[in-house]
Amino acid sequence: MTASTLSTATPKVTITSDFWNTYRQLIVKEVLPYQWAVMNDEADINITDEKGGENPDSKNSHAVANLKIAAGQMTGHHFGFPFQDTDVYKWLEAASYSFSYQPNPDLKQITDNLIDLIADAQEDDGYLSTFFQIDAPKRRFKRLQQSHELYTMGHYIEAGVAYHQATGNEKALTIAIKMADCIDANFGPADGKIHAADGHPEIELALAKLFEVTHEQRYLDLAHYFLVNRGVDPEFYDRQLEADGFDNDIIPNMHGVTHTYYQVDQPLLTQKDAKGHAVRVVYLCTGMAHVARLTGDKDLLAACERLWDSIVHRRMYVTGGIGSTNVGEAFTYDYDLPNETMYAETCASVGLTFFAKQMLQNEAKGEYGDIIEKELFNGALSGISLDGKHFFYVNPLTADPKFQQNPSKAHIMSQRQDWFGCACCPSNIARLVSSIDQYVYTVTDKAILTHQFIANKATFDQGLEIEQTSNFPWDNHIHYAVTNPNKVQTTLGIRIPSWSRSDFTVKVNGSSQTLPVNQGFIYLDVTGDLTVDLTLDFSIRELQANTAVAEDAGKVAIQRGPMVYCVEQADNPENLWNYRLAADANLQYHFNANILNGVGEITAQAAVRQTPQTDALYSNYQPTTWQPTSLTLVPYYAWANREDGQMRVWLSKENA
Repeated sequence: MTASTLSTATPKVTITSDFWNTYRQLIVKEVLPYQWAVMNDEADINITDEKGGENPDSKNSHAVANLKIAAGQMTGHHFGFPFQDTDVYKWLEAASYSFSYQPNPDLKQITDNLIDLIADAQEDDGYLSTFFQIDAPKRRFKRLQQSHELYTMGHYIEAGVAYHQATGNEKALTIAIKMADCIDANFGPADGKIHAADGHPEIELALAKLFEVTHEQRYLDLAHYFLVNRGVDPEFYDRQLEADGFDNDIIPNMHGVTHTYYQVDQPLLTQKDAKGHAVRVVYLCTGMAHVARLTGDKDLLAACERLWDSIVHRRMYVTGGIGSTNVGEAFTYDYDLPNETMYAETCASVGLTFFAKQMLQNEAKGEYGDIIEKELFNGALSGISLDGKHFFYVNPLTADPKFQQNPSKAHIMSQRQDWFGCACCPSNIARLVSSIDQYVYTVTDKAILTHQFIANKATFDQGLEIEQTSNFPWDNHIHYAVTNPNKVQTTLGIRIPSWSRSDFTVKVNGSSQTLPVNQGFIYLDVTGDLTVDLTLDFSIRELQANTAVAEDAGKVAIQRGPMVYCVEQADNPENLWNYRLAADANLQYHFNANILNGVGEITAQAAVRQTPQTDALYSNYQPTTWQPTSLTLVPYYAWANREDGQMRVWLSKENA
């Protein structure tokens, strides 16, 4: 039999990981029904303002009602943000992915009916944004700085593509095509068209996805135009605002927001630092990386690499969170990573995962897989509770219930909430978890890259199969069995995480091997069947921040494998800031099946500060005395699933 070469066709991946299947079943059994009930105003919930203030309607979402009003099935005014439709679209996308591992005829009937509703709400020319259709039809595309029109349609395009791929529903794809055609008819470089894009990037990545399904070159060209033209005319939004009226904000108090917030202060291709609204940055970068790959535009890819470097190496929290301030939900400056006033929005961590995935498809670089892993097990996963019905908008590294009494910290919540007035995060984390099978492998024309240690069975082109078994993230042994009946010739690249780069072992067909690490991967030639046994270094690590990070001076964060850990008041008496780890903390790991659905716990030798009992606010200095004690740490993703209380990631350290 003559050997052949593997193609880049997408593999079929079945997740077998106990850890992730628990979450994927949670999506199907709890998350999707709960979110559908919320969006249909059928759930008994409290809706919280994501900034910690009061919400104008504390019980209802109205997201589906807005679509029904636009479709003529109900009467009334639009409710909520102008992008309220996207809550429904991301939910639809999550449901679409769930069908690949859990067919559900009842859910399929709901989603088919939803597609019919969306089609009825869509205008004949393809336009669909219910706020403008219901309450402001004459203002279409006239206030792009804050309208979210292309952002909204972009999220449907993503959902429509996913639903079509999952179910074959042609109407779902037709809606997306009509939207893209509407946008193409109104935007672009030609005379008479609008020479700018939405203030919130999203359409760029959506058009790239639509191009890959339809192969319609206009969609890729338009995505490319939106990117290379962004920031070329920084005053465009200002002129639109003046023409539409400065006092006619669609979102209150947005007309005075700087160009930097929208990433239009300078041409995108010249930007060196991640700045402005964090979610917008990573959505923009996701589209840019995707379009760079599809077009071969090296300037776009170089811009992606610069912004990646800025985010990951100077502006990212140890958990993978991004966004240092609640003012604009934004990046600030290098190494400004405060723990008590940070933002780290769930959507930003989800978006950084998208960005990393696209970068990995451009280049086989292990760091991109490292960040996917960091987000999946820490920064993004923290956004959803263990019951699937409570969510974080902000993912802090320090929390205290008393923060709610301080307006500058009120966005830092110590318990996940039922829902939010701006509910972008709940359905965003749902669509990420339900599509986790798309994040295990990246297939290039040179190799199969296996970069996530998520147990699975995968079938590739020409009958090649890979089965990965492990108890990751709790255990450090990963076994690969490659079955290759047709003797396909390819290369298998296995990511060696940065946290294990200095200590790992590999056996191939039972024989120990010493293999070089090339940009974070080891490589094996595949010509027939083989087995690989990888053992990673799960030593508990004490991490310190760059000395430029003022907030973390003299502190350490604890990590084991991919998991960042924290101390929580549920396990340790308050006040947590009075503890410090011992110089020899004697960190010990054990798995505790009795808490938090089963997690690995770490115990540490520590000391607690002893202070004189006094009512005085200030008193003369006395040397600190320390009482030996111990601390219990749990994985960061699992905090705030028990009683309300304090939490800390960064801990003081003796002699640090």
